[in-house]
Amino acid sequence: MIDSKEILRLNTMFKGCAKIFIALGDENRQKLITDIGAEEPNGINVSALATKSHLSRPAISHHLKVLRDCGFVRTQKVGTQIFYHLSLSENVNQLYDLLSHIQNVLLLPISTQKN
Repeated sequence: MIDSKEILRLNTMFKGCAKIFIALGDENRQKLITDIGAEEPNGINVSALATKSHLSRPAISHHLKVLRDCGFVRTQKVGTQIFYHLSLSENVNQLYDLLSHIQNVLLLPISTQKN
């Protein structure tokens, strides 16, 4: 039987990751993350992202806002342009903690499973 405190902690961790799952759940945002990552360390602006996408600039800006609000990207203003850079470590660590907790709480070690 699983400890109810651990289940409560796991539910809290899931809620804490909800914005991450929403941000990553959209294929357009997934592609933006990879497009931005391909341009590191220099970053990329909306105009350059638009050349790699079927989306309009306003649609790209909307998706970038979702990613920025979630912490997946950060901005850097250079003159009049805004460049987007990946900022993954906090979200990746949060997801790693959730997955580790799922593994520790919900999955039985292989040696204790019955065949």
